[in-house]
Amino acid sequence: MSLVRNRFASWIVTGAVACVWFVATNIAHAAERPPNVVMLIGDDMGWTDYGFMGHEVVKTPHIDRLAEEGALFPNGYVPTSLCRASLATLLTGLYASQHKICCNDPPQGIDRSEMLPFLGKAATIPRRLKEQGYESLQTGKFWEGHFSNGGFTQGMTTKGRHGDDGLVIGRQTMQPIYDFITACGEKPFFVWYAPMLPHEPHNPPQRILEKYLSPDRDLRKAKYWAMCEWFDETCGQLVNWLDEHGYKENTLIVYVVDNGWLQTNGPVRQGDQFLTRSKNTPYEDGVRTPIIFRRPGWITPGHQTELVSTIDLAPTILAACNASPPESLPGLNLLPLIREGQPINRSDVYGEIYLHDCVELGKPGLSVTHRWIRQAEWKLIVPTQPDAAPELYHVTEDPHEKRNEAARFPERVEQLTTLLNERWNPKKDVVKTTR
Repeated sequence: MSLVRNRFASWIVTGAVACVWFVATNIAHAAERPPNVVMLIGDDMGWTDYGFMGHEVVKTPHIDRLAEEGALFPNGYVPTSLCRASLATLLTGLYASQHKICCNDPPQGIDRSEMLPFLGKAATIPRRLKEQGYESLQTGKFWEGHFSNGGFTQGMTTKGRHGDDGLVIGRQTMQPIYDFITACGEKPFFVWYAPMLPHEPHNPPQRILEKYLSPDRDLRKAKYWAMCEWFDETCGQLVNWLDEHGYKENTLIVYVVDNGWLQTNGPVRQGDQFLTRSKNTPYEDGVRTPIIFRRPGWITPGHQTELVSTIDLAPTILAACNASPPESLPGLNLLPLIREGQPINRSDVYGEIYLHDCVELGKPGLSVTHRWIRQAEWKLIVPTQPDAAPELYHVTEDPHEKRNEAARFPERVEQLTTLLNERWNPKKDVVKTTR
């Protein structure tokens, strides 16, 4: 009997040791594996239009949860608030003045195919990750022809301008993403989820629209707000699927919007899409977007007050995946900040606004309408028209830029103008890569 007990005890000890070894081995294996990356990219959504940003009506519970579980940058910016140029910056980590994709459409008489080589030659995130053994999937918005032109190994867009067949993602189905991830097996993956949401057409499901309909609310605003919730719902579907299928701890989720939006009321008017202070403008409603990074147990949750830009996403993602970024990238790797709390070396963020249709391919300086820069609480907007005056705003006290303070603080205007010219002057067309 004693012998049986001894053997039984021995089996227990041996089994326990084996179990500990198995768990430790799997933890080590998970730690060694490069993380998967999923980019959630909103389209034409205002920076205020979230629950976590304080909106009193719009419901975004799923993105709210990402903001709570991840590192949130409420002071995030896109350098250029026009779809195609902004998406190219997300993929390359370069300003439009560097990647040369500055406008949505080519000059009159020039075929779109002549615009495609700019991205085809760039060291995009999926191209760099492919060198590390990653599979990558493009879905949704993509302007650059066939998905392979962006370096993706798989994709839904084959012709370009907006995204053709890729635009069914989110609005009609999420299944292509689930199928792709499942097929990757043990390979790390990069997913570009860029549905055309809440972008027009504002045609939300009736079940969501009913939540926002009110006799005292303009129907156009109700539809836009419902679109924001619909987009949030699709983000929740994707994140929940990842979490439920065992990808939560080893997947870096990055949330951002390509440009802002300011919804108008009443009948549709010519030029609605590019309102004075909305999309394709240098105002906060055009260039500001919250940015979120989530990877539980790896990234420290919390609100970050630093100024960041979408030029920072490429170096941050590549660093997280142990892939070397190109030396010419102007952005910052934010991992030391969001993982260890180390401050970043930056005093300002800036950008440039372009015409919708390009003046001449390969010469961004010819299409610039405005340049802008934010340093601390101040933001300067400099039009390129010779007869237009600069605008200065104290954006922490006046976030919707109602009071132009340029006349009151001419020395601040001069100081920020000098700094902006040092960063990038379209007449010289040289971008500084240091802060």
